[in-house]
Amino acid sequence: MGVQFIGYIGFNDQSEIHEAVRGRALDLEYVEAAAKAQEAGGFDRVLIPFGSTSPESQIVAAHAAAITTRLGFLVAHRPGFTQPTLAARQFATLDALSGGRVAVHIITGGADSEMARDGDFTTKDERYQRTDEYLTILRREWTAEQPFDHHGRFYRVEQGLASVKPTNLPVFFGGSSDIAIEVSGKHADVYALWGEALAEVREVVSRVRAAAARHGRRPGFSLSLRPVIADTEEAAWKRADEIVERVRDLRTSAGLKTSDHAPVNAGSQRLLQTATQGYRVDKRLWTGVAALGGAAGNSTGLVGTPEQVADALLDYYDLGVDHFLIRGFEPLGDAIAYGRDLIPLVRDLVAQRDARTLPEVA
Repeated sequence: MGVQFIGYIGFNDQSEIHEAVRGRALDLEYVEAAAKAQEAGGFDRVLIPFGSTSPESQIVAAHAAAITTRLGFLVAHRPGFTQPTLAARQFATLDALSGGRVAVHIITGGADSEMARDGDFTTKDERYQRTDEYLTILRREWTAEQPFDHHGRFYRVEQGLASVKPTNLPVFFGGSSDIAIEVSGKHADVYALWGEALAEVREVVSRVRAAAARHGRRPGFSLSLRPVIADTEEAAWKRADEIVERVRDLRTSAGLKTSDHAPVNAGSQRLLQTATQGYRVDKRLWTGVAALGGAAGNSTGLVGTPEQVADALLDYYDLGVDHFLIRGFEPLGDAIAYGRDLIPLVRDLVAQRDARTLPEVA
């Protein structure tokens, strides 16, 4: 079935081991370098993140699309702050201008405090109900050939019709709660989850597939990880240990404790549960940073040589994961290393695996 690699373009070169540089909330030079490096490295797409205090993801994606020719963009988007008809036309327009290189990553929002910064005081269940209705309208705006009406709980549309349509604009969807999985089953082309242990990933894939089957759908799956690679396994684990110590030092200097970031979203709670299984889980799943920072986002990794990490990724591929979102703690340098040393290995392994499973032609 093939595999796709998704990279990451933050708005500057900040990471858990690099303190933010004042005045560089949006670093144009870094954004351009990251886009060009990941295109050259063979990434299929890059995620452009969304946050209640961050630069605007669609605008950054538009600029990055203008300086690249092949790289795709997975634009994080939070329903509820833009009318779905307008959002549909914005994404369709960006898709047309980029030559069909856009996908959207729907992030409903799990933390009430972050939502409040943008003036949203709905409950979590209400937000997922709104997302369900939002995506229904979004797809109608993308596909309707005649004006349509919609009268729902959150939105009302009279004679909606878009003149610009995307050719194929995939919807990625994240969220691990029961209601999130129900909504994803109805709408997701690709369901996105963080880097959990193999048993947990198998369980989530099964739940999402069951939810999607009720709507006659079969989505793909994306797994987010932070690979730490080096020429030897010993050197890779040494680097992972150094990353943990650097994160611990920065958190201590900032007066932060793990308890300061107790997660409210189900995905982070699941990652923390994975971290309780140990510093190293399965073959080489590394939980050190997740355990320190309350599993705030994509914070687990695979550690080893490129060959060892590629082999571990194949275990997830065998569970149905066909997209890997990989980003490093050295944002630009790691992206270059992945493109040079890791991505080609995985593609070759997947091609060999797929060739062995294809039926023989008489």
